[in-house]
Amino acid sequence: MTEQNAEHKTVNPILRQVLELGPPIAFFVMYLKLRDQTFDWGGTEYSGFIVSTILFVPIMLAAMAILWHLTGKLSRMQIFTAFMVIFFGGLTAWFNDERFFKMKTTLVYGTFATILGIGLLQGRSYLAYVMAEMLPMEDEGWMILTRRLCLGFAVLGIANEFVWRTMSTDLWVKIETFAFPIVLFLYLWWQVVSLQKYLIDPE
Repeated sequence: MTEQNAEHKTVNPILRQVLELGPPIAFFVMYLKLRDQTFDWGGTEYSGFIVSTILFVPIMLAAMAILWHLTGKLSRMQIFTAFMVIFFGGLTAWFNDERFFKMKTTLVYGTFATILGIGLLQGRSYLAYVMAEMLPMEDEGWMILTRRLCLGFAVLGIANEFVWRTMSTDLWVKIETFAFPIVLFLYLWWQVVSLQKYLIDPE
């Protein structure tokens, strides 16, 4: 790898966080500003939520393009999430039905849980395949972490179904933007701390 390529793959951690967390926060802000408005396009009325969803897609794609340009790669999770946002954002706009975008979160978490579960049934940790380079850990630790994250993603998926089906759109947007990511981060942090004895110190 040349020195230029090595520099090309480094990015300021704060900038990375802005690019990863900026689009969801932008969606939240747009929704707050547009939620009480309706827009007439081509003789069809769209709610502020639908318009916010439509605007969110190119914002997220632009942020991912910048991140890819700066780092030279995107994780499989980022690519999959982007696909789901584009697909369900498109369905939301096409059918003018906000339920599609709300279900997206359930399917993302459900897919992650299913993939990890399939690996567990095979006696493997697909999580280790994705994260082993940045978190060296013994195989036993990876299996424990995979089981716990499989359960965690399943719980989040079920929670999203409960929230969007029983609560207001306002509350769902707040939980989707802030509560779910915070809960997932704290859960991951708790798992890594509890599995310290399985970590492998780099030579």
